[in-house]
Amino acid sequence: MGQTQKAILCVDDEIIILDSLKTQLRNILGTQFIIEGAESAEEALEVVAFLSTRKIDTLLIISDWLMPGMKGDELLIQIRKKHPKIAVMMLSGQADQKAIDKAKKHADLQVFMTKPWEEQELARCVKQLLAL
Repeated sequence: MGQTQKAILCVDDEIIILDSLKTQLRNILGTQFIIEGAESAEEALEVVAFLSTRKIDTLLIISDWLMPGMKGDELLIQIRKKHPKIAVMMLSGQADQKAIDKAKKHADLQVFMTKPWEEQELARCVKQLLAL
């Protein structure tokens, strides 16, 4: 039997940012992870469910906070309730402290990073979360 495939899911409603994040993660991690993207929290929930049916483990979700519909903190809370082993990280230029605190308390948010981000800092945080 082959090794279980592992995925990282990036969630951002701005396609330019989503593509940039996915590209940087591929540069940092190579081909050892499937890098998926979703343009909304609702789509992210569908992607995680789909990957699960394909026996692909989602190890990390990196989500924006301010998106149409469900906000990033609500997404991460839902993810952690259904999938407590998935690491969660928020990447936002506009998250308020209340949202960050809520995600830390209810979704066990491990990392909050502001946009624009430094690629080396992103690499350090992602590798740290994947090592947990």
